[in-house]
Amino acid sequence: MKTDTIAAIATAMSDSGIGIIRISGPEAVEVADRIFQIGTGHHRLREYETHTIHYGFLADGEEILDEVMISLMLAPRSYTKEDTVEINCHGGVLLLQKALNLVLKNGARLAEPGEFTRRAFLNGRIDLSRAEAVMDLIHSRNEFALKASIRQLKGSLAEAVRKIRSEILYEIAFIESALDDPEHISTEGYPEKLSLTVDGLLDRLRRLLESAEGGRLLKEGIRTVIVGKPNAGKSSLLNLLVGEERAIVTDVEGTTRDALEESIRIGGISLNVVDTAGIRDAQDVVEKIGVQKARKYAQDAELILYVVDSSRALDESDAEIMELIRDKKVIVLLNKTDLEPALSEESLREQFGKWGEEIPVIRTSARENIGLEAFAEQIRKMFFHGKIGMDDEVMITSLRHREAVQEAYDSLCMVKRSLEDEMPEDFYSIDLMNAYASLGRILGEEVGEDLVNEIFSKFCMGK
Repeated sequence: MKTDTIAAIATAMSDSGIGIIRISGPEAVEVADRIFQIGTGHHRLREYETHTIHYGFLADGEEILDEVMISLMLAPRSYTKEDTVEINCHGGVLLLQKALNLVLKNGARLAEPGEFTRRAFLNGRIDLSRAEAVMDLIHSRNEFALKASIRQLKGSLAEAVRKIRSEILYEIAFIESALDDPEHISTEGYPEKLSLTVDGLLDRLRRLLESAEGGRLLKEGIRTVIVGKPNAGKSSLLNLLVGEERAIVTDVEGTTRDALEESIRIGGISLNVVDTAGIRDAQDVVEKIGVQKARKYAQDAELILYVVDSSRALDESDAEIMELIRDKKVIVLLNKTDLEPALSEESLREQFGKWGEEIPVIRTSARENIGLEAFAEQIRKMFFHGKIGMDDEVMITSLRHREAVQEAYDSLCMVKRSLEDEMPEDFYSIDLMNAYASLGRILGEEVGEDLVNEIFSKFCMGK
């Protein structure tokens, strides 16, 4: 761990009312002292109580650079558990850069991305799961992802993992003690007791794993692809979802030649939507490439929005689309319901009934803004069991965490198998230790420097 003094601009680099420069490390207060003046003279910040704020001027020798407020937070009561000073300047980009250069000239080093949070982790103020929650909080794309990040930042996942690890460690300690001192510690009846304990642990890990897919979708959004024949209303639907004229809409078939991607929120759910070219037997070279892209996007989608023009009968292009999406999660949007119908909802359901399952069909009209509420409700049913709410549930939103929990789950399954095969106690201990170590990676207790570097390299500068 580096123990020098670091500094960075902690606010966005844009013209704003206030910009903050954060300094942390053993010389943070002294660096600030060299450039901070109170009133007409210089005053040492070390003479003040921690967690106080002071008015004065930022100065480069005799030259006054800005009128500022300085926040003083002495170790260990700071974000990094080091001495920390935050300079609140006026928020001009040029001014902030000059102020930062002044700080660097007087003894600080430019911080690496995520280095403040990394020091908070290495100094033991937060575990690795809470450090990752900081980044998730910054990048939250909807209300539910934000709440999940806040819960993890408060330690909900860490607390659940620590409780499970504590119970596993107790069993490991008992087995090791019994093996070392069999005369005084009996293992009679222990396999039955351990089996019940492992069952309970597996159930809790299973619930964590079940939360992982929903947590990922809330955090990252659902990969959604709009498909349909040309002029079915796909681009009009995208414009309706986005809330602006994002895609060109005309009466000419084949207007959309390339994929158009947008991130939207509907009913609190994030969708990463791709509007594709209308699928048909295209003759135009450019349109043919667009149709090929549409098929590729549909194959990789987590949700297909199949837009059907209710004013036109189904044809061979619809049959091709239905075959393309039959193994996907599909919502059929029966569009243009404000026009004279040529296709009924019942006949459309009958076509999909050949798949042996009921496909949701929602009547929509992009022109009349009809069907969005029913659409949002259907997504909740398909992906979130009809509701989205944090309640008191611990939710996994990270692939890294899910993999660690899965490995712990698999190790405990091995313990169960050893118990069923009446293997010696030391076999239980090996797999229990593997489960304990796997869960430790979530907290950062069983991780290498390379992984730590990778995680914090994704942070923004100044955090």
